[in-house]
Amino acid sequence: MGNIENAAQNLEAHGFKTQIFETAEEAKAAALKLIGKGSVGIGGSITISDMGLYETLLEQGNAVYWHWKVAPEERADVFPLAGSADTYLCSSNAILESGALLNIDGNGNRVSAMYIGPRQLIVVAGENKIRPDYEQALARIKKTACPLNARRLNLQTPCNATGVCNDCNSPQRMCGITVLLERPGIVKNAHVFLVRQSLGY
Repeated sequence: MGNIENAAQNLEAHGFKTQIFETAEEAKAAALKLIGKGSVGIGGSITISDMGLYETLLEQGNAVYWHWKVAPEERADVFPLAGSADTYLCSSNAILESGALLNIDGNGNRVSAMYIGPRQLIVVAGENKIRPDYEQALARIKKTACPLNARRLNLQTPCNATGVCNDCNSPQRMCGITVLLERPGIVKNAHVFLVRQSLGY
C-alpha cells in the first residue's frame, strides 16, 4: 500500500483539491457541504454506496442520477444526465502515490465524467487503494477490484471463477477502457477525498 500523505501532497500539486479524512463519515459530511442543493451524478461505486450518500441526497431534495438505481434499459438515458450534473461523485480503482487516478471502466461513463463533464468532481477513496506506482496500481485493479466486481455482478468471466484477471475476451468482459488521470482536465473544481479506512473494492 502507498503512503497517504505523499499521495495527497502530489495530487494537490497536480491540481486536485485534496483532503485527508479519518473516517468515511467525515468525508461524507464534507461532500454534502460541497454539493449543497445542486444536481448530482454518481458513478458505479461500492464506496459511495456504502457511505449512504445516495439516500442522504434524495432525503435533502437533490436531483440524483445513478445508473445503479434504474432499470437496465434506462441506463443509456441516465449516463449523460449523471455526467453533466453539477457534481459528479465516484471513487477511483487505484491512486498512484505520484498523484494520479487510475481507473478501468466497461462503458466509460465514469471515467469520461471524471475529466470532461461536471462542474465539480468529488472522488472518495480509502487508503487501501493507494499504490506506489503505475504497475502496482494496475495490479491492484486486476487482482482485487475487477474480480470482486465480476462476482458482485455475477458476470460470466474467467476472473469471476479464478479471482484473477486473465485478460479475457469474454462477451461480458467489463475491462474495456483504462484511464490514467494525471490532471483534472477541464473540470476546474476537482476534489479528492482520501480516507484513512479501507473502502470499497
